[in-house]
Amino acid sequence: MKVQILMFKQDDPKKCTAAKMIKFGLAKRVRSVGKKGIVLDPFSDKVLLHQDRNNASAIVGIDCSWNLADKEFSRQFGHIQRSLPPLFAGNPVNYSKIGMLTTAEALAASLSILGFQSQAQELLDKFKWGHTFFELNKNLLKEYAKLKDQKKINEILREYGILRTL
Repeated sequence: MKVQILMFKQDDPKKCTAAKMIKFGLAKRVRSVGKKGIVLDPFSDKVLLHQDRNNASAIVGIDCSWNLADKEFSRQFGHIQRSLPPLFAGNPVNYSKIGMLTTAEALAASLSILGFQSQAQELLDKFKWGHTFFELNKNLLKEYAKLKDQKKINEILREYGILRTL
């Protein structure tokens, strides 16, 4: 699967996971998204599911600061926009916070859900903390990769004690 990144250069360049992925040839920097690109958008109502791989030629990460995310994601980047189901960050800045993923973590999670496990692993192998992301989310990623319907996400979260029943 092609891995592409739209970069806004809003973060510390030394900590930018997107720049590192591009440097090592694991992702390509792009200026626009093609019709068959799935844009990872944390504000999308539709969650990425395994069957989305049938409609996509690329997975596209938007590299921006979390502090500016609501502004940046208010733009329309492509025809297919998907959010990720809840996952724990493995990066040192947001360790174990749900949803506060780096661009590299988001892209690796997407690849994993879509069934490209070895590509996801290769991507995060470039980061000292990359294995931590997979350790924290191993079971969740397996469950999410099996989903046929996003309505089942809350059941999974309850099963793992992440979401409580009222």
